[in-house]
Amino acid sequence: MDFYQERITTIHDFCINSEDIIERLRKLSVVRPAVIIIPMLYEEIENEPLPNIINDLNECICLKKVIIALAADNSSQYEHVLKFFNRLKLPHLVVWCNGPRIQAILEELKEEKHLDVTSFAGKGKDVWIAIGIASLEGYAIGLHDADIVTYSKDLPAKLLYPIVEPELDFFFNKGYYARINKEKRMMHGRVFRLFVRPMLEVLQIDIKYESEMLQYLQAFRYTLAGEFAMTGDLALNIRIPGDWGLEVGLLAEVYRNTTIKRICQTDLGFYDHKHKSMSADAGEGLCKMVRDILTTFLRIVTETTETQVSEPFLHSIQVKYKRVAQDLIRQYYADAFSNGLEYNRHQEERYVDAFSEVIMSTGEKYLKTPSGILLPDWTRALSAMPDLRNKLLKAALIDAAEYEGAKAD
Repeated sequence: MDFYQERITTIHDFCINSEDIIERLRKLSVVRPAVIIIPMLYEEIENEPLPNIINDLNECICLKKVIIALAADNSSQYEHVLKFFNRLKLPHLVVWCNGPRIQAILEELKEEKHLDVTSFAGKGKDVWIAIGIASLEGYAIGLHDADIVTYSKDLPAKLLYPIVEPELDFFFNKGYYARINKEKRMMHGRVFRLFVRPMLEVLQIDIKYESEMLQYLQAFRYTLAGEFAMTGDLALNIRIPGDWGLEVGLLAEVYRNTTIKRICQTDLGFYDHKHKSMSADAGEGLCKMVRDILTTFLRIVTETTETQVSEPFLHSIQVKYKRVAQDLIRQYYADAFSNGLEYNRHQEERYVDAFSEVIMSTGEKYLKTPSGILLPDWTRALSAMPDLRNKLLKAALIDAAEYEGAKAD
């Protein structure tokens, strides 16, 4: 445990009383209501942690609403999820993000207003839709995944409290945590530990001048955490990445739209969820994540520094990345050994080798196509179609009402 403060404010959990902050959030909900978004694929209905997440959410009396941003292939899957979430006693809404009603509205936005969101797919687009709906009711909007093994009611409360509490009045809060499976005594967080952490250090070495944006990203203790909260106003003004660069790209957007003193990170304790596997195909698994994250990093270098991304630059960061990552592996080993954790140094080296190979192929692709894949911010979408949020909400409510057992809150 430490008191160390980063470039951004760090809220440690020395002795946070979750019951107190939940009660405080409940009292403040009259003037500063909070909404939680849970993006999920239909397949995640089988996730073992999901019933526990619902049970703990039922104790989160401080929430105005829970929005489940669902990707389902057909109406049967959608109906299954609706019935599953009937056990959630809080006001909630399951939004079928790729359902026909929602898609028809997005097609209308494309055809009549020439603003195309239909070309995007995946978590980024689903989060974008849910944020639009959530911003109709929420002063604060929090987001977390549906596969958190170590979930408790503390998590949404800790995320939302710095945003809702007027004495703090932050605009954005990022969760961080120890990616340790205490039962199996294993260290996780491979992409952050073995790629993001060393790559940020290498980029700072190789650019012409220090980048404030990269320094800002380095200040986050777990850059890839998918748990965060922000004000509804900020949510409407950021552009959401549509790929695995979501978390990093989101942090960059927050930096552009607010000040450092309005950004914080909060200790969420120990955290475990399902883990992606390594794949020989760079288009899948962890390598896909690394590819998308690196593309986001390269775009940040291009936009915020005078460094030109070129083949020599890519060769340089590839060589230096391996050296920095290998040095970190020795440090991780010492930490794991001293804590009695299982740690396979050979496997960690293999990850670094695989991630290193992704650098050149991704960099070369970026040189040919450097443009980003960011969804439009909601401010622009509303200028094109002022009632877009209400249309999406109405479509979600009609979907819910159409199926037996649905709650149209």
